[in-house]
Formats: sequence, C-alpha cells, structure tokens
Amino acid sequence: MVDLPNVLSRTVLALGLIAAPLAAGAADLAEIKERGYMSIATEDNYAPFEIMEGDTPTGFTHDMVAALKEYAPFEIRQDILPWSGLLAAVRAGKYDAAITGSIISPERLRVFDFAVPTASAQHYYIKRADDDRIAGIADLDGLTVGVQAGSVLLSRLPELEAMLEESGGSMGRVVEYTSYPEIYEDLKNGRLDYTVNSIISAKSLIAERGDEFTLGEPVSGPGFHAYPVPKGNEELLDFINGFILEMKESGKLAELQEKWFGQAFPDLPAEPITSVETYEALTRVD
Repeated sequence: MVDLPNVLSRTVLALGLIAAPLAAGAADLAEIKERGYMSIATEDNYAPFEIMEGDTPTGFTHDMVAALKEYAPFEIRQDILPWSGLLAAVRAGKYDAAITGSIISPERLRVFDFAVPTASAQHYYIKRADDDRIAGIADLDGLTVGVQAGSVLLSRLPELEAMLEESGGSMGRVVEYTSYPEIYEDLKNGRLDYTVNSIISAKSLIAERGDEFTLGEPVSGPGFHAYPVPKGNEELLDFINGFILEMKESGKLAELQEKWFGQAFPDLPAEPITSVETYEALTRVD
C-alpha cells in the first residue's frame, strides 16, 4: 500500500521540479518581440488534447495553437515533444511556454506560473461496467486502485482517503503504473477494482469503451488544465492570459471545449494561478 503522506515529495522528485529563479535561457515578452517569434512545446499523445494522426497533429491543443498564431503579433514556432521531457525543457528555457494539457499541482506551482485555465481536471473514479459492488464512493472502501506513478492524480489521492474516512471506510491498496493503457487493461481483467483519472480523460475513455467501463463520482475537489510559464515571466504570462480571455469572451473557447471534450466549462477561474495558496483555495472540497 502506498504511503500517501509521502506522495507529494515523491511526485516532485519524479517530475524533476525544483524551485529556482527564471532560467537563464528563458526569454521575456520584450525579447520574444525583438527576435520575432515565440517558441512553444506541445505534447504528442494526450487525447483529446493532443492527437497524432500519422504525422498530422489534431485535437484541442492543435486548434488552440492555430488560434494563438492568429492572435500573436509575432511568429509562433511549435515543437511536438513526448510528455516525459516537456516541462523540463520549458523550465530549462528551451521553450517559452508549454501549450498542452498540463494539470496544475502544488509541486508544479513551485516552478511555473499557470495561465487562466482552459479546462476542468477534477478527478473521478472509473470502474468496470459489470462491477455491481460499486455504486458510490463509500463502496471503494478497502478496494485496490491503479494510478499513474508520479502523476497529479496520485498526489491528490489523500482527498479520496479523507472522503472514505468520513464514511467509515479506508483506502485499499494503491498500485502505481507507468501509463494508463496498462491501468485500463488490469482494470478490465480484474487485477484492479477501480482507477482514478481527470474528467476529460475519463469521459474520453467512456466514449470509446463504454461497454467495458463506467464513470463514477468525483474523488477530488476542482482541478484545472492550464498552460505553464516559467515562474517570474510576468509579461509573457499576461500575454497568454490575454489570448485565453479573448477566446472566452468570443465564445471560441467554449466552442472548442464542446468540440473536443463534449462539454463546455463556463465556471473556470478567470485569473491565472500563480501560488499554492490560490490553488488550494480553488481546489478545496467544501
């Protein structure tokens, strides 16, 4: 069984995120304007945010980048990278920002500031469609859950533990995996009782495999997908915020959310999230 109090520190180490001043190679907005382009990194495989159809990118992020190219008064240069090295590359100053499906977390906030959120990342449990034992959170008492190692989902399991304790139950065994396809296979085959994932990823799974899996209830407070900028790069953060707020005001953001996520998220914060204190206030379970 995973030692939940140690999850946060282990996640920090897994992500390689250590608080430090703005990286030497990072460019501020004035430098970006002077050189004539902004360099961004996007992920290669995180549906429905990023989808590769052969060599052709598509998905929510692709459409957002297309809109950013129209909004920006300078060129947008995009590289598509595996997730494993993406945030580290932005932190090192190789890219100005990540335009991807990154989820905000306290450990990431020690290194990055996050722009106005673009989607909800609240966590839900997922069970087998034919598992009649589980009708609600209380029924997760003592059951085995699979979660991706080093993920925000793992770091927020203490919230589920607290929910179970309120109903007189307790967390069962927590099994860590390299990837979610492995988790879903073990859930399907009965090696796990349930898993936890963010609402968009969970709904994407159910849309594809609703005969095998069922979406359960929220097991965390609110969560958010947002674009990270190296800490201290305030003018660049303001520029990205301006882009997202214009997308919200025009209705284009809601249109893309409906297109790719199957629902809009009108109640997302309208301000950037730049501190752990602000994040905790927004994600607290009432």
